[in-house]
Amino acid sequence: MTTTMDFRTALREALDEELAADDRVIFFGEDVAIAGGVFAVTPGLYEKYGQERVFDTPISELALAGAAFGAAISGLRPVVEIMFGDFLTLVMDSIVNQATKYWFLTGEQVSVPLVFRSVVGAGGRFGAIHSQMPVSWFMGVPGLKIVTPATPADAKGLLRSAIQDDNPVLFFEHKRLYSMSGEVNGDIVPLGNARIARVGGDVTIVSAMNGVHESLAAADLLAAEGIEAEVIDLRTLRPLDIPTVLESVAKTNRVCVVEEGPLTGGWAGEVIARVTEEGLGDLDDAWRIATAESPVPYSPPLEDAFLPDAERIASEVRSRLR
Repeated sequence: MTTTMDFRTALREALDEELAADDRVIFFGEDVAIAGGVFAVTPGLYEKYGQERVFDTPISELALAGAAFGAAISGLRPVVEIMFGDFLTLVMDSIVNQATKYWFLTGEQVSVPLVFRSVVGAGGRFGAIHSQMPVSWFMGVPGLKIVTPATPADAKGLLRSAIQDDNPVLFFEHKRLYSMSGEVNGDIVPLGNARIARVGGDVTIVSAMNGVHESLAAADLLAAEGIEAEVIDLRTLRPLDIPTVLESVAKTNRVCVVEEGPLTGGWAGEVIARVTEEGLGDLDDAWRIATAESPVPYSPPLEDAFLPDAERIASEVRSRLR
């Protein structure tokens, strides 16, 4: 059955259904239980499942990450909320040196079914330390999956997949998407499969999270001028669904990757590298659109200018094609 709901409700439904389906699933973090989350994503879960399975923690990201890792290797399936992705720096050891390596170090005997949910992204006037996009910090970590939903349907379907996965997962929720509504059918969405959000034959635009919507808006602007852009929503950034991108680029011969994050060291560069390495000798053009090499500004006009928006994407595509 398909229903219309906003992004935050889709996330709450995914958590609710997984908590109901498996007694091993627990959920905890700062202000997620009694308060229902600072972004109002998780109200009602504490009342429904009780303090043994949904509970608040002290303001110590490292402590709750260590507890989550211990719980995961002891038979539970914890879902942990790190309130802002900026503070994932405080749990680096638990994620990078423990959770992602434990299956390997135990000779493939003990898996780590652990999900870190975290709010990311700029555009909300939260300033430099609450608006970062931490994807590039984790792209080079084997054993870790990075999930980046752009729609309510994927918010629910990908979160359910992440909770059911036996590997550590970073699940990023862009704060500008929480109020976005869309149709949700409840289907579980496999990790690692991109989505073709719009079909076109002139240029391939690849993005994730809020960038997908800016890319779709840019495609509308370009269509009015006779330029048909194909838009790909990657859905997950580790693993990357390169075959879907390659199939599109084989048709368009041009690829533009839109990333909210600095050009240096970003995941967009990885997409470009993988596409060119696959032997697409007829590729006419490949480039990246990213943020400025600076912290996220707090000033509203500066923050708006900092982000790759639809007008900038359309302008760059237009200039490249003509």
